[in-house]
Amino acid sequence: MTNPPLQGIISYPVTPFDTVTGEVDLAALSRLTDDLVTAGSHAVAPLGSTGESAYLREEEWDAVCATTLQAVAKRVPTLVGVSHWSTEGTVRRARVAARHGATAIMVLPQVYWKLTPAELERHYAAVAAATDLPVMLYNNPGTSGVDLLPETVAALARKIPTLTMVKESSGDVARFRALRELSDGALSVYNGNNPVALEAFRSGAVGWCTAAPCLVPQRVLELYAAATRGDDVRADAVLADLLPFLRFIVDHGLPRAIKAGLRLQGRGSGHPRTPLLPLPDQETEHLRKLLERLAGRPVVDGQGAGTAEPAA
Repeated sequence: MTNPPLQGIISYPVTPFDTVTGEVDLAALSRLTDDLVTAGSHAVAPLGSTGESAYLREEEWDAVCATTLQAVAKRVPTLVGVSHWSTEGTVRRARVAARHGATAIMVLPQVYWKLTPAELERHYAAVAAATDLPVMLYNNPGTSGVDLLPETVAALARKIPTLTMVKESSGDVARFRALRELSDGALSVYNGNNPVALEAFRSGAVGWCTAAPCLVPQRVLELYAAATRGDDVRADAVLADLLPFLRFIVDHGLPRAIKAGLRLQGRGSGHPRTPLLPLPDQETEHLRKLLERLAGRPVVDGQGAGTAEPAA
């Protein structure tokens, strides 16, 4: 298998909204994106679930795509989530991402009606044919309502040459090996379930797609470094520290949890867009304590840990 275009920590930025107007705050997005790159992320992936892509108007989606890729400025690879309810909409977004210089695109089977195998194949084939970019299939049953089993994913990859990557977010670690074996090593597999990050790396995942670096980049990078050099003792210790935080942001919804954490760190990105609501005060206080524990110092609104929290 050739080296995949994406490896390591693939960071997901939120989409900031102005607290007064509710419109997309592109200046804040540019700053947050730059923070992720300068903190050491190996790639940046806008417009996924964390980025509230489903709640953006098409002109907003285009602006977020352009702004993020411009802020990255090809310093690291970029993975743009292009999912849309329709094939036509997904194809349009894929072409916009390609035009702005994305490294690869990610496609969730974002459906209303459950697609038949033939419909699923036609959807992915049409999106793949729209550009020359590598395609990452995104399996996230919790958001799409569809669970694409390894056999289904491998069959799609055999028919669609540019479908070379899969982000597996079901939390079933056994699928990482199954996906590689069923595709004869042709598929690069990425973890999208925060709590199983270490198990995923040990099972052959080449990357971790996560919003956690928005708040604790150095800890996430440390976990990856320990895992890739085979330092099991250090990797286990870092994960033990991170696990309460990772579970919290997943359990409370990534957009609201990450935005609450950014506000605590003095890097406000507004509220999530309705129908999502901000993280309640009690849960925000819990998040503060988790961040303080990881940072090793108090986190006070407007004076938080920022992007350079010390390692344990």
